[in-house]
Amino acid sequence: MQYRTLGRTGLNVSGISMGCWNIGGQWGDVSETDAVATLRRAQELGVNLFDTADAYGVQMGTSEELLGKTFSTMRDKIVYVSKVGNWARRFGHPFSYTSPLHIINCCHASLYRLKTDVIDVYLCHIGDLPEPTIFLEAFDTLKRQGKIRFGGISTNSADAVARFNVRGTCDVVQLDYSLLNRKPEEVLLPYCKKHNIGVMARGVLAMGLLGGKYDATTVFSDQVRQSWNSGTERDRYLQRIATVEKIRAVFGGETNLAAVAIQFALANDTVSCVIPGAKNAKQAEANAAAGELNLSPMVIDALRAATA
Repeated sequence: MQYRTLGRTGLNVSGISMGCWNIGGQWGDVSETDAVATLRRAQELGVNLFDTADAYGVQMGTSEELLGKTFSTMRDKIVYVSKVGNWARRFGHPFSYTSPLHIINCCHASLYRLKTDVIDVYLCHIGDLPEPTIFLEAFDTLKRQGKIRFGGISTNSADAVARFNVRGTCDVVQLDYSLLNRKPEEVLLPYCKKHNIGVMARGVLAMGLLGGKYDATTVFSDQVRQSWNSGTERDRYLQRIATVEKIRAVFGGETNLAAVAIQFALANDTVSCVIPGAKNAKQAEANAAAGELNLSPMVIDALRAATA
């Protein structure tokens, strides 16, 4: 496992880290036993940053609770990233977040579920946040209280990052970046590089599309991807599958597609880490093994051409 510095935070994090949305059950059933085994295996393989959120889980908070149960005795070896801003949104009753106290209370709840005294990186989970003042005030208070170490935002909007960084207050950005979504290369990644903001790349496997096991006949049953089965979402899915086949063609059709996708994202020197998810120990092992692959500049150029 290779490690990188997470921007201005100075935190030393595994280049291949782990996103923990999957273990909450929204991507298909995951038993607590399997979830804990997956987390432990990832840590054994050198993963030290685990990304979660208070809203992750069929029952919200499940992902944080599983992390707390797994790593409470080795907290000094773990970098926790959690997020606030999406509580109950998917049920149509989102929390209002109309005062810093709301956010502070959410943080205290996350600390309880994670069984820790401090969250290393705490991110605003509202990507289109028009006015960050309430979040910035809350994060400043939480930093002074020693409840969080660094703050930032999870977003794909360069404007949202600039607003959050109005006083140099954005330490970390989590953004979508993959072979199927290279838009951050235009503005967002250059902005983060200029301001020494740590970058966590999510979606590097494009919600499984770059994992290598889906094709034009796949039908989805999980909560997250059911919408891909019909209408315009199906059309978009098929277009992306066609691009996946172009990526395969770069290697003559034979390649570890997931490893290629992970290494492509890491080849961008602004990216501090990638956070692919895993629902079992085998997937965690496959993600970590991607670190053994090296993509030459020529291959990187070919991949860029295939996904232009």
